[in-house]
Amino acid sequence: MVTVHDVARAAGVSISTVSRALAAPERVAEGTRTRVVVAARELGYRPNSAASRLRAGRTDAVGFVVPDLENPYFASLTKGAQARARATGYAVLVADTGEDPELEVDLVRGMCPQVDGLVLCSPRAAEHDLEAAGDLPLVLVNRELGTSASVVADDASGVRQAVEHLRALGHRRIAYVGGPDRAWSDGRRRDGLDRAARELPDVRIVQLGAFRPHVAGGHAAADLVVASGATAVVAYNDLVAIGLIERFRARGLDVPRDLSVVGWDDTFVATLASPALTSVGADLRALGAAATDVVLEAVRQSRRTAAAGPSDDGGRLRVPVELVVRASTGVAP
Repeated sequence: MVTVHDVARAAGVSISTVSRALAAPERVAEGTRTRVVVAARELGYRPNSAASRLRAGRTDAVGFVVPDLENPYFASLTKGAQARARATGYAVLVADTGEDPELEVDLVRGMCPQVDGLVLCSPRAAEHDLEAAGDLPLVLVNRELGTSASVVADDASGVRQAVEHLRALGHRRIAYVGGPDRAWSDGRRRDGLDRAARELPDVRIVQLGAFRPHVAGGHAAADLVVASGATAVVAYNDLVAIGLIERFRARGLDVPRDLSVVGWDDTFVATLASPALTSVGADLRALGAAATDVVLEAVRQSRRTAAAGPSDDGGRLRVPVELVVRASTGVAP
């Protein structure tokens, strides 16, 4: 394999001159630069760009940590992040924590030396554990924490839209099937439901606890929804909503004739469900792209100021959400 030493010998210059001639040609005299370029071309030398970036203290990569890549929500976020990063010359290193807070912390520690910045999607780890990122530019998706930069969906607006839609259909007793205890967005939605209950005294909200954010979680919650006497239910995500519908059907109940169901995230599975899911959601690829924009701006800022990390005020972006009405909601029985 041809090395920089071979090029230096062939051109009659030092190794550092070869490096400057290829990486910063304006800093080398024209005659010397020409000799180096000709020697490199004749020998078939290709600079190691990765090594050059590491020597310069940069990797041109960002880390993207998600709880579950099998969940279509995080898959769409990741695709949006990768497309935006690729367009700006960056690579994305993706890590799946499997909803395990301890693994999440380990992955963050291991990824830090390999990336210029980190995006943590719906992180489950405790606040003090997220300090594992150190001074690396950090952006949180669907979680707000201290002065860290964040990109979050407007869950409060989503809750209001869902409840008002169901209320307009005549539903007055609405259940909520929550997600993981550590999910920040779940807490935000519960707060929104409490607020809706106070502002709409003719509506009763029944909150049914925490469930796995998968179809099995919906199966586990469905009987509790029926027992609560609710005529409509809002699910933590679309997968949970599909699980609810499957279990309701197994019990001989029809959606939406007997029970209306609202999903969350408006992922592609919402249109594949039977009946198609009414769901609250944002443009997920745009949300992933926005998170990438925020972390890359933090990286650029850290380089401009020669400081490790984003500015003290971070940066917070709230993404609007929209209720998309489909066949799973109907007039109250």
